[in-house]
Amino acid sequence: MQATLFRHADCKAQPLGNGVTRRVLAYDEKLMFAEVRCEAGGSGPVHSHPHAQNTYVLSGRFLFTAGEDSFEMGPGDSVAIPPDVPHGTRCLEAGAMLDVFTPMRTDFL
Repeated sequence: MQATLFRHADCKAQPLGNGVTRRVLAYDEKLMFAEVRCEAGGSGPVHSHPHAQNTYVLSGRFLFTAGEDSFEMGPGDSVAIPPDVPHGTRCLEAGAMLDVFTPMRTDFL
């Protein structure tokens, strides 16, 4: 099996609207990393998907909702979201998150 290198400069940022951009990083059929950057006031609307998702806050502050819960997250905080649980976020202070999905999100490619 060969390793696949994904250089940050080669992974194009995709504007998603609402002050949010996403950059798909390393992935294979079982796992995907995505860097999400948000401007203060930016938001990711509540949605759900059949993928398990873990999110790690790299910088900034976020108000996160998952299911019936809401909580503020800052640098170093992380959350695990099971498949099909509605979730979303609002950016309180400009920053970035690392989203990890399993299996990979073919809809991001």
